[in-house]
Amino acid sequence: MTEVKKAIIIGGGPTGLAMAMLLQLTNRITAVVYEIRHEPSTLGGALGIPPNGLRLLSRLGIYEKLLARGSSATNLVLHSVKGHDLGEMDMVSWSNEKIGFGYLRIKRTDLMAVLLEVADKRGIVVNYGKRISRITEQDQHVTAIFADGTEDTGDMLLGCDGIHSAVRSLFVDPDITPEYTGISNIFSLLPKSALSVPPASLNGLNATITTDGLFAVTSCTPTGDEAYWFSSREVPAPASGDSRDGWEEHRQKELDGFKGSIRTVLDEVKGSWGDTLRDVVDQTAVVKVYPVFRLPLGGAWSKERCLLLGDAAHAMPPHASQGVSMGLEDVYLLARVLDDPSRTLAQAFHKYEEKRRPRIKEIYDAAEQYGHLRRKTSGWRLQVNELAVAAGLGIYNTCKLQKLGLGQKPLVYDIESEEV
Repeated sequence: MTEVKKAIIIGGGPTGLAMAMLLQLTNRITAVVYEIRHEPSTLGGALGIPPNGLRLLSRLGIYEKLLARGSSATNLVLHSVKGHDLGEMDMVSWSNEKIGFGYLRIKRTDLMAVLLEVADKRGIVVNYGKRISRITEQDQHVTAIFADGTEDTGDMLLGCDGIHSAVRSLFVDPDITPEYTGISNIFSLLPKSALSVPPASLNGLNATITTDGLFAVTSCTPTGDEAYWFSSREVPAPASGDSRDGWEEHRQKELDGFKGSIRTVLDEVKGSWGDTLRDVVDQTAVVKVYPVFRLPLGGAWSKERCLLLGDAAHAMPPHASQGVSMGLEDVYLLARVLDDPSRTLAQAFHKYEEKRRPRIKEIYDAAEQYGHLRRKTSGWRLQVNELAVAAGLGIYNTCKLQKLGLGQKPLVYDIESEEV
């Protein structure tokens, strides 16, 4: 597309960095990245990247580097609150067989370290400490004006600045605001050497559904020497609603009493598995609280020369482990529609949305559905659910239903197969 020679990217997370690299590699478009933080973020625990995302990271040329930093264990073990195993399954066996990619659990800091290293080697400039305060449009250009008084002008501006996107609230669609889902996560990372259980007992993803939500532990390094755990459960919004002050007070309350509150939940988990989970919590010194927000579907993604990507456009609950992958799919589709010199920028944005919205709705709906495991339930209902899960996994494994790809077909989707 000849009319776009320079792109301004707001947001230096995975979506923004991947977009900058791909524009350079595929579209010969210069991309300049602006990040609100003053340095690379150390926030976050670990995240999962399923096959559809890993394939795109491979095409970007960074898959092997990531594989060397994360855990590629693909087994899911569901544990009963009574202490025994309900069953086990490989989450991506069919997908792996079909496209050659499995599943990666990696610390967010490691993901960012690799992306930043590769971006730097490819000449991508990331400008830190840049809070965008205004966006103005000219006939053929767009200008980003920052709080420090500096500004930059390009042919296109991409908002990759997350669920609380300034690009969205300042310009593209101020009426769309994040909604609290009613679910909050408490999470932490800790070395397995701190635990009294053998490290091998925590390989893969180990999950227990309790009457007060989901508790899970998983490896997040290649050697399995570090564990990531999270408790995901219903937490009412603070009295002040979704305001920053209210959530900060809520976070502090959760942090102050996290061991007591989680221990109360885990007291119902019996046997050696219950002892393991309590050991995980007891050995944890620092936790973080993450209230889960989403954006309502149907908002605008573009306006004039600006387009929202990733969570800035379609943030969804993390329950489907597709956050990073959805951003990567956005990036690859946009690069393809921009590569057609016959289209204007407006036509490219229109084609992008036409092709992208159905896929986003599919994954968004799946993430919402998986959220029910985090809701409070009664003891008798939990027993019924456990019996159903055990029976279902037994049938799944005995009849080798994994060969049918049940539940895995969205994981082999290839954004580059879309007709554009």
